Amino acid sequence: MARVAIFPGSFDPFTKGHEDIVLRSLSIFDEVVVAIGDNSSKKRYFELNYMLGRIEQAFSRHDNVKVTIYDELTAKLAEKYNARYLVRGLRNTTDFEYENSISQINKYLNTELETIFLITSPELAPISSSIIREVHKYGGDVSPFLPYEL
Repeated sequence: MARVAIFPGSFDPFTKGHEDIVLRSLSIFDEVVVAIGDNSSKKRYFELNYMLGRIEQAFSRHDNVKVTIYDELTAKLAEKYNARYLVRGLRNTTDFEYENSISQINKYLNTELETIFLITSPELAPISSSIIREVHKYGGDVSPFLPYEL
């Protein structure tokens, strides 16, 4: 049975830090599904389908990376892909506290689902989507932080 992992997030935008987590996950899993969630509590800066295209562009050489948009519980999405793993990146202890709570709920919703935490590579730890959005909004060059062209 193939080891399939879901890498869920709003990815607004998808950064080199996210790319690093996916690429490192490929050494553990047979397939990684980058799942762009439509979070009802967040107003998007980059449109969903636009980001889908950019992420697909970033992984065009990787047949074992799929990209999808979803609007449902992550635990239910995992069932659809026969995924038994969720992958999450951690930059700091604040990320851990937030992600730990989510992983507990996902485990409750789908007892077969395990969350795997990968520590962000040190050189990418300062990158966050919210900072990238602010820099972009005010005309700054964000290209060094993204694995694709805007």
